[in-house]
Amino acid sequence: MADLEKNVSADLAEETQIAAAKGAEIMEKYEKESRTRKFTAKWMDKLVYVLCLFFTIYHLAFASGLRFLQMVNIKHHAIHVGLVLMIGFLLYPAFKKSSRKTVAWYDWVLFALSAVMPVYVFIRYPVFISTGFQGETIDIIMGTLLVLLVLECSRRLSGPALTILSIIFMAYGLYGRYLPGIFMHRGYTWHRIITYLTTDIYGIYGTSVKVAATYIVLFIIFGEVMNKCGMGQFFNDIANALAGHTKGGPAKVAVLASGFLGSINGSAVANVVTTGTFTIPLMKRTGYSKEFAGSVEATASVGGQLLPPVMGAAAFVMAETLGVKYGVIIRAAVIPALLYYGGILVQVQMRATKEHLNGLPKEQMPKPKQVMKERGHLLIPIAFLLYMLIFSGKTVIFSAFWTIVVTIVVAELRPISRMSFKDICDAFVAGAKSTVSVAIACACVGIIVGVCGLTGFALNVAHAIIYIGQESVLLTLVFTMITCMILGMGLPSIPSYLITATIAAPALVELGQPEIAAHMFCFYYAMFANLTPPVALASFAAAGLSGGSPMKTGWQSVRLALAGFIIPFMFMYNPQLLLEDVTVLSGIQVVVSSCIGVVMIAAAVEGYLFGKLNWLLRAAAMAGALLLIDSGTITDVIGLALLVGVILYQKLIYQPRHKEPDPPAPASAASV
Repeated sequence: MADLEKNVSADLAEETQIAAAKGAEIMEKYEKESRTRKFTAKWMDKLVYVLCLFFTIYHLAFASGLRFLQMVNIKHHAIHVGLVLMIGFLLYPAFKKSSRKTVAWYDWVLFALSAVMPVYVFIRYPVFISTGFQGETIDIIMGTLLVLLVLECSRRLSGPALTILSIIFMAYGLYGRYLPGIFMHRGYTWHRIITYLTTDIYGIYGTSVKVAATYIVLFIIFGEVMNKCGMGQFFNDIANALAGHTKGGPAKVAVLASGFLGSINGSAVANVVTTGTFTIPLMKRTGYSKEFAGSVEATASVGGQLLPPVMGAAAFVMAETLGVKYGVIIRAAVIPALLYYGGILVQVQMRATKEHLNGLPKEQMPKPKQVMKERGHLLIPIAFLLYMLIFSGKTVIFSAFWTIVVTIVVAELRPISRMSFKDICDAFVAGAKSTVSVAIACACVGIIVGVCGLTGFALNVAHAIIYIGQESVLLTLVFTMITCMILGMGLPSIPSYLITATIAAPALVELGQPEIAAHMFCFYYAMFANLTPPVALASFAAAGLSGGSPMKTGWQSVRLALAGFIIPFMFMYNPQLLLEDVTVLSGIQVVVSSCIGVVMIAAAVEGYLFGKLNWLLRAAAMAGALLLIDSGTITDVIGLALLVGVILYQKLIYQPRHKEPDPPAPASAASV
């Protein structure tokens, strides 16, 4: 028996090592921002290192409130975009076949032009003011160069989709006068479009870059510092301690660890690779199929961006977009996020029970007390962040800056998390590199948002969606969902949200839906584009680690996250789910009915409750869940009646006829 345990553990360790070795390859395949140059010349490595370090130090200094760095928004945004472009052209080759060891001559030209852009803004800003942002010939030339630089850098880092979409929008601004129907507008000259996009705070230097240059960059740096001092390992250990020994434990560990980590790092694919190298081999060893193991990791990683308090910085972006306090966003997000993860955990539990998949031996799991003793102090920065954001009255930027400082100080409390000066610098450099891809996508999104503002396109889309939906709330929600998922395909989460919030959310607001519910609805489906084929980046990355079929993993991810796909409809019909204008009694009613609905969805998808469900019972469970979406008492009663009927059938008829066999003994994972 001891030899068997040793062999099982050795095999599992080998699978984990193989998965870890695949990690970099998968990141490069599914995240374009991972395809960086690896310089042979040491001076180039040092140049990039120093540039990235300067990038981080500048943003931290700006956030600290140093008086000499306080400036008008367009100047700060210009510095941010200029540095992002410079780093982007040094790190990312133009084409797949381009050299990754040296920088091509034309990239040095682009690097130099990128460096000129913020200098130009500083010199010309008084002219912008005196001319009312009308722009002169030199402004059109420099503005056109800036647009081309942003488009090219976005193509390299984010792929062609966002670049092409931006070009289409600029063409719409130029030639929209020739379009029929509601999409026709007065038409604008190139001069007007460029001045609007590049000399004012409505285009490239507008809201999308503002959130990148303030919230996103700081919370990415925060995430990198937390990772460097061992927060990722803490999340894995505490998840194992809490759930590793339970039925289907490895899958629950994946859900918890990926949810915790994903809330901080904000990248679904990076989260899959970081936690999946450990959790996916463990799930496969326990008995889960390759596709199911991959889908658990993918759905949990994507959901991290829906989970307060950080939400991958989305909470702060949404607060800025809506003009509300951060506390309003996390209050609205907390119950839907818990329902999402609850749905995944219930489905994992049902699959484990149905297939007799046990957890790992409890004695081989870390003890919660020991984990907290070793790394529990790393929760102090998160508690400090929440205090600063909710109770101190300080700005998000100032709070984020001091949270990073506190993290560095707290990490010194124990040797296991202590960082050297080199470690801190490395974390700052990693933060800058991680910011580049999101920041350049935000700059490119600024083109789209700017054209929408100039032409009124967003309002036209809202009218079109409402017209197609024939003023039906349900049809409008369905068309908005489809729009958001199409627009979100293959894009980083926050740029995806910014696009959908600009184009799709106004349709829901115009129908009378609360603005925060409309934006949360768009955000959810923009995130789910990472799960849904044909462009399911998180699912495909997880399939690369598990060895399963990418498309099958993608569709299994959709099944596993089905409750998440329905939850936005729940809070659109029941804004109380977002804790908006809610009494204690109505809040309890809507939360309880939603929890029951999530369990029924899981039962319908898995075909299991207390025993296997036939197609009729699965249909009844799904119908009951859908009825519970509406907050009306009658629909709740009917939905609950269907649930009671399914339970009574299982208990009184099915279980007496089908006695479950004894489950197998748990497998060992002593060396994990």
